[in-house]
Amino acid sequence: MNEQNEVRTMYAETVPYLLHWYEFNRRILPWREDPTPYHVWVSEIMLQQTRVEAVKGYYDRFLTCLPDVRALAEAKEDELLKLWEGLGYYNRVRNMQKAAKVLVEQYGGEMPADYDSIRALPGIGDYTAGAIASIAFGLPYPAVDGNVLRVMSRITGSEEDIAKERTKQTMKQDLTTIMPEQSGDFNQSLMELGATVCLPNGKPLCEQCPVMHLCKAFHTGRETELPVKTGKKERRIEKRIVYLVYCGEKILLHRRPGKGLLAGLWEFPNVLAEEAKDVGLKVKKDKKAKHIFSHVEWHMEGIRIEAEEASDTPEGLTELVRRLTGDTDWVFVTPEELRETYPIPSAFEVYVKEVLHENRNRI
Repeated sequence: MNEQNEVRTMYAETVPYLLHWYEFNRRILPWREDPTPYHVWVSEIMLQQTRVEAVKGYYDRFLTCLPDVRALAEAKEDELLKLWEGLGYYNRVRNMQKAAKVLVEQYGGEMPADYDSIRALPGIGDYTAGAIASIAFGLPYPAVDGNVLRVMSRITGSEEDIAKERTKQTMKQDLTTIMPEQSGDFNQSLMELGATVCLPNGKPLCEQCPVMHLCKAFHTGRETELPVKTGKKERRIEKRIVYLVYCGEKILLHRRPGKGLLAGLWEFPNVLAEEAKDVGLKVKKDKKAKHIFSHVEWHMEGIRIEAEEASDTPEGLTELVRRLTGDTDWVFVTPEELRETYPIPSAFEVYVKEVLHENRNRI
């Protein structure tokens, strides 16, 4: 019990220093300048697994097209996924739309000013609920993410494994007891410190830290050893063949199944290399590419096929496509449609750029 009280005391001691530092050192970000519940929600979901600089453009485009909860709830799936194209983890935006529909049906299209109600929405966990509650409504709830876990573990010299849910929940409970009136600014100061000063994967910028004098990790020379975090499992590697099937200026797209990895998105037909079949046509090898997901790594090789060689009849073309995709959910699209309409996973970015580049050269 004494140890827990000591930790909470150390947390409390950081509050005035962090609030003062945040006031004068925070980055100017669009969602911070107008922290409505909707804006905070959109930004926090986008920032999961994504760098701040990469999010800025997506955030502006998303709000231009879907300026409020009702617009999000009513958006068509392909429009929604196209706006998210390149951010990855597409279930994030699908869950946002599910939550938006709940907000329209139960709360008149507004985010409720209640932590438990926010937390109950689809796709919103403890961290996001805490961020919205504190930043948008000034409610005294912490928002514990990887940055906060790292910062506070170093300050207290904690050896608890931050990959464990128990560690996160304990920190959440301890921070709840010391939340200041400016809860939103305090949460953001911790996030900001972790993102810009108390860095992961290397030596943090301790000389720039407003709470360096309180930090046990700094004073014991363990700032690069902490926090403790168990390693992730190794990703499996999949070698895949990607078919670039042209019919005139158009190119073939195939819709992925409604469940699983990249569910419902459009892609160039592709198969595991060991499952690739001879299509009975002249083919040309294309670019190689690699894409890393959280649990799997794709090593891809493109195969270019000119569909005109397949058959002079629509039936022949249909048979070729059936052999490549395994089903009938496919379409030939123009480069403009590829760019503007169909949501394509960033895994295929190399091939999308190639198609668009070839089209520009033709014009």
